[in-house]
Amino acid sequence: MVTPTLDRLMAATQTFDPPLAAVDLPTLRANAADLVRRAGGTPVRVASKSVRCRAVLEVALGDGLTEANGFRGIMAYSLREAIWLARSGARDILMGYPTADRAALSELAHDSALLERITLMIDSPAHLALIRDAAGTATARPRVCLDVDASLRLGPIHIGVRRSPLREPAAVSALARQALEQNFSVVGVMFYEAQIAGLPDTSRPIEWMKRASAKELSTRRQAVVDAVQSEVGELEIVNSGGTGSLEVSSADPAVTEVTAGSGLYTPTLFDRYRAFRPRPSLYFALSAVRKPTSKITTLFGGGYIASGPAGKTRVPSPVWPGGLKLLRNEGAGEVQTPVTGSAAGNIEVGDRVWFRHAKAGELCERFNVVHMVDSDGLHHTVPTYRGEGLNFG
Repeated sequence: MVTPTLDRLMAATQTFDPPLAAVDLPTLRANAADLVRRAGGTPVRVASKSVRCRAVLEVALGDGLTEANGFRGIMAYSLREAIWLARSGARDILMGYPTADRAALSELAHDSALLERITLMIDSPAHLALIRDAAGTATARPRVCLDVDASLRLGPIHIGVRRSPLREPAAVSALARQALEQNFSVVGVMFYEAQIAGLPDTSRPIEWMKRASAKELSTRRQAVVDAVQSEVGELEIVNSGGTGSLEVSSADPAVTEVTAGSGLYTPTLFDRYRAFRPRPSLYFALSAVRKPTSKITTLFGGGYIASGPAGKTRVPSPVWPGGLKLLRNEGAGEVQTPVTGSAAGNIEVGDRVWFRHAKAGELCERFNVVHMVDSDGLHHTVPTYRGEGLNFG
């Protein structure tokens, strides 16, 4: 079935040769508005790793890459990326992860404008030492945010991702005190509850786990905030959430902002969530290049496997023509991707097949440009990070 979104993309890009990626602007804008609605008045920080295209960041944050229509600030995944975004105009960038990039840290420490715009993420005294060592003789006072473990612990069972060693209020406040003593400006704390934001609602046990995790985290988060503020004063940032948990995170009065990015594109990993209606805005197309049998068509490219645990949830999904599937023994290949199914016999050499990617911004690492299509069918191309000659790892 061809949706209005895919119909617009197909019509607007029919003269361009695949492989190509295309984003539907009306759907992208609707997704942005829905993220803001779900956040319930709490500002939404855009996760750049889930976007990786400056023009799409501007759709959410405006030309200044800072604040617009319920969105405020960027969560960057690389310090070099953060520096580039700051010099492109962004004034509020929170690092989502610690960095060990000494050259980038030195550049930050020697630039007062960057120091004002970028907040580093830390979770141990080792990060403080590394930042100071990289700064050399610079007398900078870097802004830092403390990453706090937001996983759920049920006895010996750990549910969630393995991120920060910080968990209890005493340990977090102790690091905040150390940072203050070493002339860092402690401006925030972050909690990423991956076990809520990153899991689809596929069973009652998962729904129960999410409720239990939200309850535990709400109590512990407030205790952590109180402990840190007793050391450093009022915090600017109490960050939480993800596309899959905006309602839960924003309902906590301790949270000052939530983070989302994947919801702008809505890849296949979000198809089974009940908290919101998935509306895919980003697709890619491949060309048919040969017919090994009457029931199999081979496409050029397509091996765009998403990060995470290896498995069928990480491979791209053919969506048009309908009834196609990947071959079990070949999957999506580095240079060629065979498909089979009810429609495969009707695909001729030179025809195209449209796919969706499993994770959001990672697809942009495969293309130099994205074709942006508006409601009136007008089309223009915009560069991805890769298209701007940038690779941040």
